[in-house]
Amino acid sequence: MKIFTGSQLRELDRYTIEHEPVASINLMERAARAVTRAITAAYPATMPVKVFCGPGNNGGDGLAVARMLAESGYSVSAYLFNITGKLSPDCATNLERLKACRHDVSCLEVHDEFDPPVLGADTLVIDALFGTGLSKTLSGGFASLVKYINRSAATVVSIDMPSGLMTEDNTYNVRANIIRAHLTLTLQTKKLAFMLADNQPFIGHTEVLDIQLSAEAIDSMRALYSIQEDDDIRRLIKPRDAFAHKGTMGSALLVAGSRGMAGAAALAAKACLRSGAGKVTVHTPSCNNGILQISVPEAIIHSDIDDRRVSEAVPTDNYNAVAVGPGLGQNESTAIALISQIRRTKVPIVIDADALNIIGSHRAWVQQLPQGVIMTPHPKELERLCGTAATGDYERLSKARQMAESLQAYILLKGHYSALCCPDGTVTFNTTGNAGMATAGSGDVLTGIICGLLARGYKQDEACRIGMYLHGRAGDLAADDLGQESLIASDIINYLPKAFKSLKL
Repeated sequence: MKIFTGSQLRELDRYTIEHEPVASINLMERAARAVTRAITAAYPATMPVKVFCGPGNNGGDGLAVARMLAESGYSVSAYLFNITGKLSPDCATNLERLKACRHDVSCLEVHDEFDPPVLGADTLVIDALFGTGLSKTLSGGFASLVKYINRSAATVVSIDMPSGLMTEDNTYNVRANIIRAHLTLTLQTKKLAFMLADNQPFIGHTEVLDIQLSAEAIDSMRALYSIQEDDDIRRLIKPRDAFAHKGTMGSALLVAGSRGMAGAAALAAKACLRSGAGKVTVHTPSCNNGILQISVPEAIIHSDIDDRRVSEAVPTDNYNAVAVGPGLGQNESTAIALISQIRRTKVPIVIDADALNIIGSHRAWVQQLPQGVIMTPHPKELERLCGTAATGDYERLSKARQMAESLQAYILLKGHYSALCCPDGTVTFNTTGNAGMATAGSGDVLTGIICGLLARGYKQDEACRIGMYLHGRAGDLAADDLGQESLIASDIINYLPKAFKSLKL
């Protein structure tokens, strides 16, 4: 699913109107019917409905919904805020249609003073004040109205966008002046703001309503952001040759572990094996040999000369993919070995965990990273790489996207909606996964999965996209059986086979 900017969405509307062809008022009617169907399916007609409408097309949507809800037997009161005396043409048309409605519906047009209605716990509020066209923070009377609605116990449904929330960048928005919706019925596609963690308190549950904007325009319009779906991943999966053997299924090298951190190496190795790699070698301090031989008997153990930490680089001529970082620690001798390993590695490489932290503390090394490198930071690791803290999730994502472009790297920014930032400036969001995966070792598992997929012959973008999908899908399957509270990283590995199988249905 493509994610379009506010200006692109307006262009899609214009294209649909011109080429379907359909009158703009009829396109609004189509959107309002989709919203009304969703509301009537979710909320009973016994709930009194208060619809708050702005002067633009989002307000026009709200007025049309008010009329349709009244026709469906709901008790509806609409409030149209026409402060400047200027309504959009379609909003004005829907105001006249509402006034002419044969069903009992109250409509108050507000020009200056407003005495707000009582909003009880049984009230359904429809927020249609402002949609995707908003470009500045709400203030004055609109800010006061938003705060009044948020203080109430009413159930709030926003049409397209929670009013006050801007479509993309809310870094400097005033959070108190944004509607806190329980349900957002967004039109045609999700918006970028919906994918960022710091905006979740405003959005509530999200439902995307197809209003049949031009499929031709959607297909042809380039979007920097997109959401990957099951079928997108299913198309990427390689068939397994019936005559394959371990030598043809790829050989992976993991540089991982230090004294007391053998578990990180074991988790990454198991995940790498479960992801289809024919052979997996773990380069680790000799103190971890026994632990790894017992916990991952399928892996080959290559011992570092140091008993406590990784202190030397490994030749990579015999490997198809390399991953470095899980459980490494940040000793200076390990740091020197790390940059040496990165310099001599000529195959696809994944950098994670302590390897990222080492590079973050030796920031001159960032420019020595090879093109096509994969990095899998969580937000704090990304900030260390950038050298500055971000003021919010939009700025953080922008930094990751800019870094991916400047380094020609793949940066997988981990989170509830993990975001893969690619060298061409595009970003793909993943929607599998759950809060139970917020547990030690989960990132090591992701590193192992991606490394295993690289060894199998997937390209960097394919390995990252499939990897974050499978990682989250396995976590979801594990949570279904075990619950989120008790989920641990090894459960994700144990459910990888089911995650793979789910793509073959």
